[in-house]
Formats: sequence, C-alpha cells, structure tokens
Amino acid sequence: MKDRKERIRYKAKKVSNRKRLTVFRSNNHIYAQLIDDEMGVTLASSSSLEKSIKEKNLSRKELAELIGKNIAKKIISKGIEKVAFDRGKYKYHGLIKILAEAARVEGLNF
Repeated sequence: MKDRKERIRYKAKKVSNRKRLTVFRSNNHIYAQLIDDEMGVTLASSSSLEKSIKEKNLSRKELAELIGKNIAKKIISKGIEKVAFDRGKYKYHGLIKILAEAARVEGLNF
C-alpha cells in the first residue's frame, strides 16, 4: 500500500506543476483539500465534518458527491481550474471516484 501512495504522490508533485487536490477517506468521514506544494499551504478544504454538510444526514455516496462539488466551487472561486488529483493509497473507485467525478462536473479539470 505504501508503494502505491508514493508512486501517485511523486507523479502529482514532481511531474505536474499544478496544485494538488488530495483525498482522504476514513471509516466515518471523507476529506478533500487543495495543497500548494511549492509553498506548503492548504488553499481550500472540504469535509464531511463541516457543519452545513453534517446536518444533512446523507449517505456516504451522497456525502462524497456533495464534498466533490463543494471543493470544486471553492477551488474555482480562487481562480484555479486545473489541478492534479491525488487519490493517495486508494483505488479510483467507489467514494473516491464519485468525489472526483462530482468535482469534474462542477468544472474542475484534472
């Protein structure tokens, strides 16, 4: 599992000059954040722990879609349209895929 994460992060950081949209999924929550690797700063974030999202009592798939749309809106409002998607140690399916496709639908390019 560590090898996959290192391979994906290397490509997202070194090969691409874009900001990095990274995703973390725990057993209970989903997190997404935009990271500028040059400055080492988080530019935008969204998670299932935000008060406005937590109150809606959605299923995990609906949460992933809502977080994808929410993070895409925040990123585009900052004037960034192209990002590198960092899925970390996760395969591109299930909640990770739903989140990524929701962000693409909102206009984010990766």
